[in-house]
Amino acid sequence: MRTRKRTNFHSEVAVNRKLPSVAIVGRPNVGKSALFNRLIGRKIAIVHDQPGITRDRISAICSGAKTPFTLWDMGGIFGAGEKELTEPIQRAAEEALRVSDLFLFVVDATDGLSPFDEDLARTLRKSGKPIVLVVNKIDHEKRLPFAAEFDSLGFRETVSVSAEHNRGISELLAKIEELSPTTIEIRESVIGNGLKIAIAGRPNVGKSSLINAIMQSERAIVSELPGTTRDAIDISYERDGRQFLFIDTAGIRRRGKLSSSVEIFSVMRAERSIRRADLCVLIVDLTNGVTAQDKRIAGLIQEARKAAMIVLNKWDLVKPKRGARQTIHELVVEARERIFFLDYAPVLTVSAQTGENIDRLFGTISKVERASAARIGTGVLNRLMRAAFTANPPPMVKGKRLKLFYATQARGKPLQPPEFVLFVNDPRLLPRAYGRYLEAQIRKAQPYSGLPIILTLRPRSQK
Repeated sequence: MRTRKRTNFHSEVAVNRKLPSVAIVGRPNVGKSALFNRLIGRKIAIVHDQPGITRDRISAICSGAKTPFTLWDMGGIFGAGEKELTEPIQRAAEEALRVSDLFLFVVDATDGLSPFDEDLARTLRKSGKPIVLVVNKIDHEKRLPFAAEFDSLGFRETVSVSAEHNRGISELLAKIEELSPTTIEIRESVIGNGLKIAIAGRPNVGKSSLINAIMQSERAIVSELPGTTRDAIDISYERDGRQFLFIDTAGIRRRGKLSSSVEIFSVMRAERSIRRADLCVLIVDLTNGVTAQDKRIAGLIQEARKAAMIVLNKWDLVKPKRGARQTIHELVVEARERIFFLDYAPVLTVSAQTGENIDRLFGTISKVERASAARIGTGVLNRLMRAAFTANPPPMVKGKRLKLFYATQARGKPLQPPEFVLFVNDPRLLPRAYGRYLEAQIRKAQPYSGLPIILTLRPRSQK
């Protein structure tokens, strides 16, 4: 029987203790995400007027109080978003309620008390845990009387705030400090040093399903409705003593097909996630094959010069129709041909739904990591480069030809692409095609699986 790995759902912070867990709850559009961002001190959750924007549980460490705590921003409960998402959001919210130590119950002062607020108040009381009623959108002194309407809910601890204008936040932090439980010592886990892996792809290709298959839990909400994950969510995961930080990104669509400003923000977050990741996993839906949008996302990964691998998902839907091991080879070859500019990325066929080949994902990650540690000796590299220049001399550019004087490999870090510094007469004399030729010669000596090769040219005077 497979045992579940223990997962800690918070962002990149080194911890050696269990932090108090504080959950922000409330009906849609009361300002939960704005409060989350204000307490964390940076914009993580998407803030928008449209109800039901936050669908996944998002968490991060809040260090604004004397004692740090894990803060959770949950999807709106009771009537949040589309009907198709109500049940998974409710399940995710109930899980967060179960593990939380303290609740920040957020209400909207401008809307006044609603039946939804009263229903949620009854639900929270059943938990028996401390609750702070946070009356939001008290933007100025004239709105202070609005908070009195919520006295009928009967909560002893009440703080009036304006998340947007930073009013009452210090008082709220003091109240959280007062009511939070004492931290509990646990074994050390340095999450900040974990490998950051971005799960990227267009909408509905199975990114969240892959995360859930890895975690063996419903950490991310999975729905057949495209575009479910709108925030880029950091998910910490430990496996065989190694720490990983998976970044579940929003599905990336062509900008011309973005239906709202919310989706524009989601795409921007996904692109930022690619840039801050150590390795990017591009998910492709096998039932549709490689699309133009898949190639665009692959281009973003290439432009960011990131370590990469390609995962062909939904093999369980393709196998009954095509079967045979030979078919896997054909699918891999086809994917490589369509995404030829990521030819260094290993290709893996999986089924997030059944879990088939999920374990091989980590084997491939380890292979890429080992490749990033490989070095080519300076003597070997210089002989290799001179042989390449002799066998195929650089073309003339404006009457001049590139000359190589010396080559060396720069020092690198885990999952960092190998960089080769070439001292030449004039860096402007290197055509792009000849640069690709030199990269191919380097890969003959060392494949560097999953890693782009960076050629940095410097004039000899800079040596």
